[in-house]
Amino acid sequence: MPTPAANVTVTIRPLQPADLESVVAVDAGFEGRSRRDYIERRLHAAQQHPEQHAQFAAMHNGELAGYMLARLVQGDFGRREPLLRIELMGLRPELARTGVGRRLFEALQGWAQRRGASEVRTVATWKRGGLLAWLAAMGFELAQSIVVESRVGDSQLYADRDGPLANDPGQGPGREVDFGRHESNDQERFARHGTEVRAMTPADLDAIVRIDREKLGTDRRAYLAARLAEAEADKSIRASLCAHSDGTVVGYLMARADLGDFGRAEPVAVIDTLGVDEGYAHRGIGHALMSQLFANLGALRVDAVECPVPLRQTALLGFLVSCGFRKAPRLVFRRRL
Repeated sequence: MPTPAANVTVTIRPLQPADLESVVAVDAGFEGRSRRDYIERRLHAAQQHPEQHAQFAAMHNGELAGYMLARLVQGDFGRREPLLRIELMGLRPELARTGVGRRLFEALQGWAQRRGASEVRTVATWKRGGLLAWLAAMGFELAQSIVVESRVGDSQLYADRDGPLANDPGQGPGREVDFGRHESNDQERFARHGTEVRAMTPADLDAIVRIDREKLGTDRRAYLAARLAEAEADKSIRASLCAHSDGTVVGYLMARADLGDFGRAEPVAVIDTLGVDEGYAHRGIGHALMSQLFANLGALRVDAVECPVPLRQTALLGFLVSCGFRKAPRLVFRRRL
C-alpha cells in the first residue's frame, strides 16, 4: 500500500551524476530492462549544457524517491517561444499517489518559468493509463499536434537507396546505436536525384540560416547553431544532413536518436527540423534528404523515424505522408505556464 501523503516528507534537489545507479534501478523496475546508456546520456547532456536541462530528484529518508528530466526547446519547426519538454520521469512504486510527482513537477514548472518558457510538453503512448491520469491531474491537455512515424525497413525511401551500407561484425541488432562512429553511416555520400547529401558541418551554418530565414521570416541562428553544436559535440545522438546542388546548400534535415522516453523499447530517430531552398522547391530535395536519413538509419538498425507535427503545418504533414509516414500511437500533451 502506498504511504499516506501526509506522512511523506521529500526534499527536491537537482539530479546529480552520483544518482545514476538509483535512477537506472527505478527505471528498470518500470521497463523490465536497463536503459543505462540512455539515462547516462541525459545526465551527461545536463552537465554539458545546464542552461538547457532541468533534472530534479526527490529524496525521501536519504534515498532517491523519484526524478524528472526535461529539456528547454526553442525553434523546432518555426516555434519562437521556448518550451520545456519532459523526457523522463519515475517514482518508487511504494510512493505512488503520495504527491511526490506533483512536488517534482512544481520544481520543474518554476525552473521553466524563470527561463521564459510558455508551456511544458511531453509525448506518451495512449496505452500508459497511469501516466495519462497523472498528466491530467497536473493540468495537461492534448496539444494541436500529432506524431507521425515510419518504419525504416518498410519505407520505399529505404528500399530505393543506392545500395546497402555494410555493418562491421558485431555492429548489427542489439548494439547501442551510435551516429558518432566514423564509418559509413555518416561518411558515405550518395548522388540522389542530382543532389549530393552528406553530414552537416559547421561550414553549412550560414546557408542553413539563410534558407530557414527565407521560409519563416525570422532569424533562428541561435537555435540552429545550438543544434549543430550539439551534433558536433555528440554525434552519437545527432543525425543531421545537408543537400548540396550547384555548389551550394539547398536543403537540410536535423534529427536525433531518441532511445527511451516513457517506455520506448526500440531505437528511434526524431526529426527536429528540415528545410529546402525555395529556388529548389519541387525538385526532390526533401525526398533526397529523407532517403539518405533512412539509408543511414537502416544501416545502423534504427527501427523507426518519427516527427511531432503541429496540425497547422499542413505542407510539412503532407510532405511526411508522401514519404510514407503515418500517425503513431503516441499523443502530444501540453500545459501552459
